[in-house]
Amino acid sequence: MKIYRFAVVLCLFFLSCNQKSKVEKEVEEIPVDIKVERFDKVFFETKPQDLAKVKKQYPFFFPGNDDNVWVQKMNDPIWREVYEEVQKKYSNFEPVRKEFNELFQHVKYYFPKTKIPKVITVIGEMDYNAKSIYADSLVVVALELYLGKNHKFYEFPNYLKENFEERQIMPDVVSSFSYRNIPNSIDKSLVAQMVFEGKQLYAKDLLIPEYTDAEKMGYTPEQIKWCEENEAYMWRYFIENEMLYNEDPKLRARFIAPAPFSKFFLEIDNDSPGRVGAWIGWQMVRSYMKNNSDVTLAELFKLEPKEIFEKSKYKPKK
Repeated sequence: MKIYRFAVVLCLFFLSCNQKSKVEKEVEEIPVDIKVERFDKVFFETKPQDLAKVKKQYPFFFPGNDDNVWVQKMNDPIWREVYEEVQKKYSNFEPVRKEFNELFQHVKYYFPKTKIPKVITVIGEMDYNAKSIYADSLVVVALELYLGKNHKFYEFPNYLKENFEERQIMPDVVSSFSYRNIPNSIDKSLVAQMVFEGKQLYAKDLLIPEYTDAEKMGYTPEQIKWCEENEAYMWRYFIENEMLYNEDPKLRARFIAPAPFSKFFLEIDNDSPGRVGAWIGWQMVRSYMKNNSDVTLAELFKLEPKEIFEKSKYKPKK
């Protein structure tokens, strides 16, 4: 009997591998050639008297009419140093461009009507809420926020700096793509917000399959392990405190929004990572897709959170 079970498991394993390789082979055949424009270089290597030419070429980067603001940034010693550090790190952008190619081959596979965007790199204003932005025909990447978590420029909390790595560019782009394509729900309950976040995280499973769960979530491996080990405990906490259908906006700050830790108001808080509600939502969506394998990613995006939760058969491991 044990030999029979082993044979069945082995067959299922190889069937899964073959299915995955079949999808990936089809993805590899999709013609994609991402074009990259280094606006960061154009801006900082332009002489102030030629600023008008740059503004004409990239009008969307120059809100307002006060040229003094832009000339000051061009000449500011601190921003010049930022520019130099970016060039050291990204003098050769080709490896990242190839990753963009692979990403948008996957995007075209799951969303065939999607336009292939142009990637424009910039040096922004250190706005960690706008690291990478997908905007239909453009992807804008603020390279000053991908210099490495230990870079001397960063005076941010550790939970934010942890994701200022080159390896976070693709996960950030997928998040931006997903947020743009997942319809907002009128349901503002905690479980609905969990599922909303779970959708964009599940999109990473399909669009950047070679990335680890930690990289997709923006966690350390230790934080992923903590969630896995405490999943049943967290779920029981939400159930016993009747939080799932609660629409209190404070719950988002406690369990969904980026934070140094999640706020159970218990001793475990300091050990927990932030955004555990998003992580649980991810497990819900994974469970739903496992039990509804005929649903496409595009269809998943459009489903109401309540339907996904109720049909997910989600049950944490004890």
